[in-house]
Amino acid sequence: MSVIDWNSIKPSFNFVGWENYQRIFTSFRFQSSMRNMLFFSIFFIAGVVISGLSLAIFLDRKVRGKWIYRNIFLFPMALSFVVTGIAWRWILNPAAGVNIFLEKIGISPQWYTDTAILFGFDLDQIEMGIPIALFSVILAAIWQMTGFSLAMYLAGLASIPKEMKEAAIIDGANSWQIYTRVVLPQLKPITFGLVLIMLQISLKNFDLVYTMTGSGPNFVTDTPAIYMYEATFKSNFYAEGAAVAIVLLVVVMMFVLPAKLREGRNQ
Repeated sequence: MSVIDWNSIKPSFNFVGWENYQRIFTSFRFQSSMRNMLFFSIFFIAGVVISGLSLAIFLDRKVRGKWIYRNIFLFPMALSFVVTGIAWRWILNPAAGVNIFLEKIGISPQWYTDTAILFGFDLDQIEMGIPIALFSVILAAIWQMTGFSLAMYLAGLASIPKEMKEAAIIDGANSWQIYTRVVLPQLKPITFGLVLIMLQISLKNFDLVYTMTGSGPNFVTDTPAIYMYEATFKSNFYAEGAAVAIVLLVVVMMFVLPAKLREGRNQ
């Protein structure tokens, strides 16, 4: 479908080659969505890995009532992205939610309605940089998936033999050295798998962003998945939507296939 001219309600199957791809790659919206996908993936993955690992190390130590903390941290993972998106849309609503309290101290952030770009510079049709509005979506996504990261790291920490830590203590290692030189190297396979899973989620992100912000003003929170959906099912640009879908598929495969090949060689 991506190489035909079916871009209306009436089906048309005339071959047009790369015309649909040229259209999307030169469009402002597609370039904006690819920029957003890039920065969302970077900050989302880093946030999930760091927060999950930090909480796992905290719960791995002798903390009173840690089963309560574990349940609290794991709770968001039980929710769907749709529920999370609706909840955080209200929480970060510029005219309600947490802003009611922030306004009392003179702070009125726009959250997901802000169109500013951090460290922006012109690149083709878009301003390349970090959209401020994207941070609200990243925050909600990290809150949702930290429980998954926590569960993986807790399982990894439980599998590390206590003898290794005891040997490090005998050798004079302090707590920082035990975690940086003994524990963290043992968690590399888990971190690799976690990054791969979160990468797939971030590249295909749709439901959270769609319910929370949509494409946003000036497409500052748009994603290729939302672009594909709206082009195909709202504007009836079936061939154009198919081209976006193929590009998204190729991007996902660029990261997944090397990882699968590496996993196969290790086995």
